[in-house]
Amino acid sequence: MSQRIQLGTLKVDPLLAEFVSAQLLPQLGLAEADFWAGFESIIERFTSRNTALLAVRDKMQAQIDEWHISHRDTPFDSAAYVQFLREIGYLVEEGDDFSICTENVDPEIARIAGPQLVVPVKNARFALNATNARWGSLFDAIYGSDVIEEDDGCERTQSYNAARGLKVVAFAKHFLDQACPLINANHDAVQAYRIINGQLLVEMEHGVTTLADSDQLRGYLGDADAPGSLLLVNNGLHIEILLDRDSEIGSTDPAGVKDINLEAALTTIQDCEDSVAAVDGEDKVEVYRNWLGLMRGDLAESFAKQGLEFTRTLNADREFHGVSGETITLPGRSLLLIRNVGHHMRNCAILDKNDEEIYEGILDAIITSAIGSIDVKLSNELRNSRTGSIYIVKPKMHGPEEVQFTCDMFAAVEEFLGLDADTLKIGIMDEERRTSVNLKECIRVAKSRVAFINTGFLDRTGDEIHTSMQAGAMVPKAEMKSTSWISAYEDRNVDIGLACGLQGRAQIGKGMWAMPDLMARMLDEKIAHPMAGANTAWVPSPTAAVLHAMHYHYVNVFDRQLEIAQRSAAKLTDILTLPILEDPSAICSDSVELELNNNCQSILGYVVRWVNQGIGCSKVPDIHNIGLMEDRATLRISSQHIANWLLHNVCTTSQVRETLERMAKIVDQQNANDPLYCAMAPDFENSISFQAACDLIFDGVNQANGYTEPRLHARRRELKAMQDSPRID
Repeated sequence: MSQRIQLGTLKVDPLLAEFVSAQLLPQLGLAEADFWAGFESIIERFTSRNTALLAVRDKMQAQIDEWHISHRDTPFDSAAYVQFLREIGYLVEEGDDFSICTENVDPEIARIAGPQLVVPVKNARFALNATNARWGSLFDAIYGSDVIEEDDGCERTQSYNAARGLKVVAFAKHFLDQACPLINANHDAVQAYRIINGQLLVEMEHGVTTLADSDQLRGYLGDADAPGSLLLVNNGLHIEILLDRDSEIGSTDPAGVKDINLEAALTTIQDCEDSVAAVDGEDKVEVYRNWLGLMRGDLAESFAKQGLEFTRTLNADREFHGVSGETITLPGRSLLLIRNVGHHMRNCAILDKNDEEIYEGILDAIITSAIGSIDVKLSNELRNSRTGSIYIVKPKMHGPEEVQFTCDMFAAVEEFLGLDADTLKIGIMDEERRTSVNLKECIRVAKSRVAFINTGFLDRTGDEIHTSMQAGAMVPKAEMKSTSWISAYEDRNVDIGLACGLQGRAQIGKGMWAMPDLMARMLDEKIAHPMAGANTAWVPSPTAAVLHAMHYHYVNVFDRQLEIAQRSAAKLTDILTLPILEDPSAICSDSVELELNNNCQSILGYVVRWVNQGIGCSKVPDIHNIGLMEDRATLRISSQHIANWLLHNVCTTSQVRETLERMAKIVDQQNANDPLYCAMAPDFENSISFQAACDLIFDGVNQANGYTEPRLHARRRELKAMQDSPRID
């Protein structure tokens, strides 16, 4: 790295300094000296407090470890355990009931239920695709996925397969029958759609009909008598039926339907955290530059496909003729949130006056908020928030003390940037156990800012394993979802969110579908999220967003929330039920081997791309070659699970080492067609990525809260330093 730039007492990576000076500050109207003076002031104000909060985490974990060690030979006493957690301050007293008072929240978050994409903002093409996934083709989503089986001549082929297309259209028309039913008729029998005097006239072979609910018609494009598209609405989500009898597909349809567009990814989290590998100033500039392009509205990415050059940009808003003669303007893009990193990470992009790396969470809070203020101050080409809010998802917070720290930091950033109080909204990730068990009080301290709570099953499981590491051997990973704590955790998140008045003001979210190729299964299973009262849930791709959007047409989430609010709340004691094996010796050797194979393969498949190529989120084939979305949260579970079994002698160090070496060869084979891939076998000792995997497992007990980032960052920087070193031939 080039010589750092001295700015006040801070020593700044030159790439970051140049980005701020040349690209960010001209948008903000701030002088360079004033910006860095304000930056330095926030660093000085919050660094020691951040350090102290991390020390509290370590102290509590040590106390919990000691409690479990001292009680190993006695039956688990739930009441005694809860009392102990209260005594050490891990559990805080719940106060009186209250309702949040968050204001200026966009309707996509507060009043409409729908899918939420999560995408690494470091990848410009992915970031653009996700932002533009506000609307998507239902025909394409069905045709290109496994929703329609590939039998009887219905295979997915490079050229259009008409037989498959007919099944796609039939599937989509059945969806219309459920979302926008006609009176005594089905959409597959429609001969023509027309708009007469502001009403939808639907011509059938023998007569006419209309919508069962006439209010579902909102607008159209083209001529009313022969519209090019119809705009319908159901449960707050829009559906566009595209009509063109001269098109390839429309020419085969009685009504001339050529496609159905669904309003899909209402919101997208642009991620700086678990799906991103950003270990230094160079990486952070990539992250911030793309976020800046999204907020300015001018992000573009060129790429080659099938020999042709394409440039992707942000979609414009969409306009329709309203049935009453007015113009209807709808957002063309997903509403964007930005996920900052947690409190525990430092980054070498900036060194403080003591030559220590600053906390990356503070760095993110300042820079991403400064970029977001471009949208708030209307200095951009395309608007993100129409209410003037900046939405920051904050992960891996431990309890109300840390939420309060975030709120105080946000207030300082608002003052620094000249933003109104509570412009910075907070998304509370309920993914650490100390937050789960104190969720009501976490929401209370953020009651004027909270716009989002979300259960993160993956990180929450990783923290569950690490927090109870010394209690005993954990159940196999596949059995974790059937344990009592996880259902209580998922239910209690919704119970508390509703009790604290989030309905109509904020999102109550659920986690990711991690199998992007298994869309038929997602369509069957993920309806459980809106049924659970979640007005959003995470999806891994624009295709998945379109398909998951169907669930929010089938389920009126806000009606469902009213039903759920009447049930008895999930019990805290159930959340604190430990997922421990009753008799570890009863696990057969084949089961242990299978568990190690699965965990080691997924760890290596993810880590090798993270360390060698800086890919923070990827579709990693498992040992059965099923592609699974892996990020640091899945890595945390797998590495902590093996560390736990090593600690409690369910497996041995030599057994794990042998499995790692054997799985490394399989991972090498799975990546053989990647020209950028660097094999781990046979030189395991000199493979930095293989050693990173070993770090995470064999020293997993000592990783603070089981987090993988510190070791990944160190190994990635080690590799980058080697790549930057001059070669001596």
